[in-house]
Amino acid sequence: MTATDWDADACARVLRRPTADDDKYSRGVVGLRTGSTRYPGAAVLGVEAAWRTGTGMVRYLGPDRAQDLVLQRRPETVTADGRVQAWVLGSGTDAAERAVDETAALRGILGAEVPVVVDAGALDLVAGAAAPVIVTPHARELDRLRASLGLAPGDRDDRERTVSETAEAIGGVVLSKGALTLVAAPGGWTARVSAGTPWLATAGTGDVLGGVLGAVVAGAVAAGRTGATDLAACAATAAWLHGRAGSAASSRQGRPGGPITALDVAEALPEVVAGVLGDSIA
Repeated sequence: MTATDWDADACARVLRRPTADDDKYSRGVVGLRTGSTRYPGAAVLGVEAAWRTGTGMVRYLGPDRAQDLVLQRRPETVTADGRVQAWVLGSGTDAAERAVDETAALRGILGAEVPVVVDAGALDLVAGAAAPVIVTPHARELDRLRASLGLAPGDRDDRERTVSETAEAIGGVVLSKGALTLVAAPGGWTARVSAGTPWLATAGTGDVLGGVLGAVVAGAVAAGRTGATDLAACAATAAWLHGRAGSAASSRQGRPGGPITALDVAEALPEVVAGVLGDSIA
């Protein structure tokens, strides 16, 4: 199946402008179990991105150091467990350093029904997950994930086939990060996302993408859109928003664009979301 080139119009069909009838729950609640004592900034970046994308509520569960930094940056974040419509796991964590009780908690989330965005240090737990999953590996992480699934190394010259095969193997959505991002769902649904700038190749931008994706998925679930292709469309939309926010942040440095940080990308998200929704029906 030929991959679709994702664009602003496609994103507008996924995102929804809030109405006077909405509350924080109907807009979507995203939970993040990310960051670590070693990498607390990942939690801050993911939470910031989720808020900036337009979610109704963000719950953060993580180590005390990361939690303190999250609340310093975004005091509206809820740090108590509770109802969510999407989870983001693994950003800023290392499976080799994960405690037994944390592994049990992550397995519990992956064994439930709420859609889960799985990144970095939680990718080793994807095999056998019962929850709908969206994995967000870069090239090396994708190779490791395929090895854990008993698959041969992917063909770098045919990434679409590699990503589609991996999606079939996990029974979920794969977002393969890169200069050209590819998204695939079981059954042959594939999309290409080329919005972005090479300046996005900097530390922390993957954590921002996780927060964007969690927010988009939570909104879709709150609206009753929970199928595999719905989640794949959410993934492609998040990748497009993330890339366009990177370009917007870079362009602020003057032509032809300059260096950015991950937090710059998160801070550019509201204008990108507003631009997508500008011509859409509320």
